[in-house]
Amino acid sequence: MTTGFMTGFGGHFETEAVKGALPKGRNSPQRPAYGLYAEQLSGTSFTSPRHENRRSWLYRMRPTADHRPFVAYDGAPLFAPGTVKEPLAPNRLRWGPPKELPEGKDFVDGMVTMLANRSPEDLEGVAVHLYRAAKTMEGRVFIDSDGELLMIPQQGELRIFTELGRMDVAPGSIGVVPRGVRFRVEVDGESRGYVAENHGLPLRLPELGPIGSNGLANPRDFETPIAWFEDKDGPMEVIQKSLGSLWTTTLDHSPLDVVAWHGNYAPYRYDLSHFNTIGTISFDHPDPSIFTVLTSPSNIAGRANADFVIFPPRWMVGEDTFRPPWFHRNVMSEAMGLIHGAYDAKAEGFAPGGLSLHNLMSGHGPDVESWRKASEAELKPVKIEGTMAFMVETCWPYRPTAWALERAQHDYDQAWAGFPKAKLP
Repeated sequence: MTTGFMTGFGGHFETEAVKGALPKGRNSPQRPAYGLYAEQLSGTSFTSPRHENRRSWLYRMRPTADHRPFVAYDGAPLFAPGTVKEPLAPNRLRWGPPKELPEGKDFVDGMVTMLANRSPEDLEGVAVHLYRAAKTMEGRVFIDSDGELLMIPQQGELRIFTELGRMDVAPGSIGVVPRGVRFRVEVDGESRGYVAENHGLPLRLPELGPIGSNGLANPRDFETPIAWFEDKDGPMEVIQKSLGSLWTTTLDHSPLDVVAWHGNYAPYRYDLSHFNTIGTISFDHPDPSIFTVLTSPSNIAGRANADFVIFPPRWMVGEDTFRPPWFHRNVMSEAMGLIHGAYDAKAEGFAPGGLSLHNLMSGHGPDVESWRKASEAELKPVKIEGTMAFMVETCWPYRPTAWALERAQHDYDQAWAGFPKAKLP
């Protein structure tokens, strides 16, 4: 079958894997071609404003409603466990690349929940997971009813087979699977990375404001897969995440059987190297919002339920400017990861595959060594290369899971001590 992609973000696509499978002039004909079933997949409420409304019509070999009852799934006890409810100190926390992630598992069973906020039924908030996948999902698919999944590979490529098409996502790229879309993941060898689970409004491109009509992530660089399907009979396990718990049932066929579809609610991928980084050409830093790739708004204008922010290779040219990220406190909570290279504000202790947490109003900034080097550096144009860090930022405070909290390190070791006292006249 043909594979390929359609470019653009949030556009209305139409695609068919078999000629004539997509009806013309209507969404739900009395008798769809080839005996297919017409099924609408809605990612927003029916009455959302037209510019925010997301839905796709699928033409599939069997309806989604054709399944046996779900029962509790106990195969991935570290995925989506409850977060710690007792008082949480406002400390900066850090995790090295976890050595205790499950071994020899597939994408779902190799997932570990690190941070979360809000409850999925609130339709707000975000969770951050780590995954370690050493084998392909055989005879099983996954569906997340709680939120859309933003996958950030750090090691090894993910081959993601969804109801609406298939896409390869390698380190340096991201893949997004919308809430409610079933998929499986194939890997070659061990793969590791991060997953941000957005429980709120679907991710979208941020407004550009005074930046103008170009810059940051450009819509044309997002790729949505064309229609693809598999006609496969035999036992197929469906694992569904719903209200924070995992459930399972077994079908007698593969549910990845959508032969054609049209709409604007679909998976997509994006190569982070296409991000058009904006920065100063005089002095001082613009706010880090200029590094936002995707955002999920909250019910308060300008305050994000979730932002996906990257720190890619870029030129630093500011005059009389402390160039690394400055010391600050803010009303957003920041979960940061590192895909490769080094982050310019953390000279020590932050390795690819690791994670850090700075909850709202937690004072943070560069470590002592980074501060000293930046304070003494000759301010000539310098290009930061060979790095890709990211943040999953949210207006809601994160809470670590018990598993994560047991393994956390405080950011108060020697790297964060020893700042000299200012000398007043």
